[in-house]
Parts: sequence; C-alpha cells; structure tokens
Amino acid sequence: MSLQVALIGAGAMGGAIGRRLVETGQSLQVFDLDRAKVEELVALGATAAESAAEAAGRSDYVILSLNSPRIVQAALFGAAGVAEGAKAGTLVIDMSSIDPEATREIAAEAKSRGLRFVDSPLSGGAPKALTGQLTLMAGGTEEDVRDAHQVLRHVATNYTHMGPSGAGQTTKLINQVLCGLNFLAVAEATQLALDAGVDAAKIPQALKGGRADSAILQEYMPRFVARDYRRTGRIDNMVKDLNGAQDLARRTNTAMPLTAVCAEVHRMLTAAGLGGEDQAALMEFFKGAKREIAE
Repeated sequence: MSLQVALIGAGAMGGAIGRRLVETGQSLQVFDLDRAKVEELVALGATAAESAAEAAGRSDYVILSLNSPRIVQAALFGAAGVAEGAKAGTLVIDMSSIDPEATREIAAEAKSRGLRFVDSPLSGGAPKALTGQLTLMAGGTEEDVRDAHQVLRHVATNYTHMGPSGAGQTTKLINQVLCGLNFLAVAEATQLALDAGVDAAKIPQALKGGRADSAILQEYMPRFVARDYRRTGRIDNMVKDLNGAQDLARRTNTAMPLTAVCAEVHRMLTAAGLGGEDQAALMEFFKGAKREIAE
C-alpha cells in the first residue's frame, strides 16, 4: 500500500531520498525553497507543495532533510511550517544531521503541538539512498521508531533504535568521527603510496578483507588517485558534524585529540574555498602541503 509522505528539503540527500520513495511507489509531497529541486522530483512522479504546511497536511509522515537546527525549527514551527498544516499525530522523521541537544528540544516542542517525532540521521550518502541501502540510527519512543520504519524501510537496510530523542543524532556524531578519521587516513595513505611509487590504485584490492579494509578505502582510494571530486557529500558538512562531536566531547569531558586534528584539516580546506567540495578533495590538503615544503 502506498504511504502518504511529505519531504521537506530536496537537496542532494533529500532529493535522493525522495527519488527512492517515488520509485518504490510512495505518494510523495515535496517542498523546498529551491523550486528547481522540487521540479526534479515532480518529473519523477512526486507532487509539488507550496509550503511545508501544505505538504504536511496531505501526509501521514513528514521527512525532513535540512542543514541546521535553525532551519529544522523554522520548517516545523515557523510561518507555513509543518505544525501549521499537519494533522494531530503526524509522525515527523528528521533525517537531518543536527545537534542532539537541539533535537531533544525540537522533539519536546513537536510533542506539545500534537506531533510525533523521530530523529533518524543517516550514513551512506546519496548513492546508498538511491539503492535503498542506507544505514539509519533512530531516536524516539519504541512505538514511533517502529512506525517510522514503515517509510524508512524503503531507503534503508540497516535501521537501529538507539534510545530516546537525540540518541540517533548522538550516534550520527560518532559515525562522523569514524568516517572523518577514515577519510583522512585513506587520503594520507594514498599520498604516501603515490610518493613512494606504489600503484595506489591496486591497494584497495590488495587489502580487501584485511584489517585495514573499509568501505571508505574501497570507494575513495581510487577516487583520491584519480582526483575524482564528483560530489556525494560536502567537506563543510563534515566540519559541521565534527564541530558537533567536539561540542559533545566538551560536555562529556571526553578527550578526542585525533578528531581535533581531523576537524582542523577540514576547516583549512573550507577556509581555502573547498567547503562545497566532496571528501575526495581532501587530496588538495596533501597537494598543498607538498607545494609549501617545495617552496
């Protein structure tokens, strides 16, 4: 049976989620301030809404794919926002990556307005969304997380209830620490292989199945070698998430020296104007370092 779903935010990630939902037969209402992004999904079979309120009013589930707590709050509780149009009991599923503390506050306000709320950030990026293979970590009540799976099973193969509101976002920050460090380690190792004259393109196959293997090694070392910077994510989004992890570490008094270095490298690239580039552009850091040494 087709589910009635609203999608608020149709950027790179939201657009991929929306495309997958349409392809799996869901009835999708979509709203984004960028009309061109909405039209891309309409061309596939979605229906355009003039506001978040209108999209929510036609739906039983509302998915958010946005960039910050401020934008999430505006989309939910601002003028013509979700809360203005949604029926009582509508389930809001926030797939954005935002601060856990802000998420708990948003979830409490949603409840006060008669809405249910699940935070379900993701790992896997747009490519995995398009094939329905995302990894999702969810926070909320057991009942709401179970209900959210009716929608999310179309985009994910791994879906875990991590605890109450905010637990999904906390898990996402941990995920981003591991990903950020892995991206940086693979980029650094790639540069070493290139400088040492080893055929770096062969390394993923050579290490496959060993302890050094990872999805990031298999996907990104070939891209690092080829300087393939096609965007599936953004460096400045990683900065946002690593900042969030460091904020959480300060609140919990957790030492994270490796994350500090990783965050600084990402900030340097953002300051150099590469914030909008894919993680593959990490190679520019090592390229720049070699240039400075040579000079």
